[in-house]
Amino acid sequence: MKNVELLKQNGIDVEVGLNLLGDMEMYDETLNDFLEESSTRLSKIAEYKQNGDMPNYAIEVHAMKSDSKYLGFSKLAEMSLDHEMKSKANDVTYINENYDTLIQEANRIIDIVKTYLGK
Repeated sequence: MKNVELLKQNGIDVEVGLNLLGDMEMYDETLNDFLEESSTRLSKIAEYKQNGDMPNYAIEVHAMKSDSKYLGFSKLAEMSLDHEMKSKANDVTYINENYDTLIQEANRIIDIVKTYLGK
């Protein structure tokens, strides 16, 4: 049995995920998918930021926001939404100033999920 308390203690709202996904098996499967996609997604986000490609940056942070909402990563979902809105407004200054904080939170979540899934 995986330690759901680990998720809850780290600010992950498992109940939100269960309400949307139905049961722990589906939740864990979705967490696994999130983990598998995360390194590709983060490297795309970094590349688009580097190149000033705000339309594609917006697409990737939108995807991260959606996954985060489903899985109960409330803080990451909120931060991703801010980045999505600011990139759509072509606010490169905001993106540059707040990028590291977004990535730190994403990596924090990834580490927690890895620990939880035993990876």
